[in-house]
Amino acid sequence: QVLINLVINGIQAMADIGDDPRELLIESHRDSDGQVVVAVQDSGPGVDPESANRLFDAFFTTKAEGMGMGLSICRSIIEAHGGQVWASNNAGHGAIFQFSLPSISDAS
Repeated sequence: QVLINLVINGIQAMADIGDDPRELLIESHRDSDGQVVVAVQDSGPGVDPESANRLFDAFFTTKAEGMGMGLSICRSIIEAHGGQVWASNNAGHGAIFQFSLPSISDAS
């Protein structure tokens, strides 16, 4: 559910970028603490710095048709499984939404 939501958000973020290339990159790796990290990177406009601290708040949206629940639900799901979720701007353009979860071997 979390990954699907982040992918859909990335696709929607790229809807109005004109003729610029639309790129969506999904990566996963294990970090130095053994956490599994998943990143969804898009080539959209990126995260507005004024909105960054509220992205995961319930009922906060940057979309005209948005309800402001998707990222809040993502955060709830990830935190319920012992993880974290965060967003940042890509160095070039676009945004990167990432979440980390304990690996299965760490959960037992």
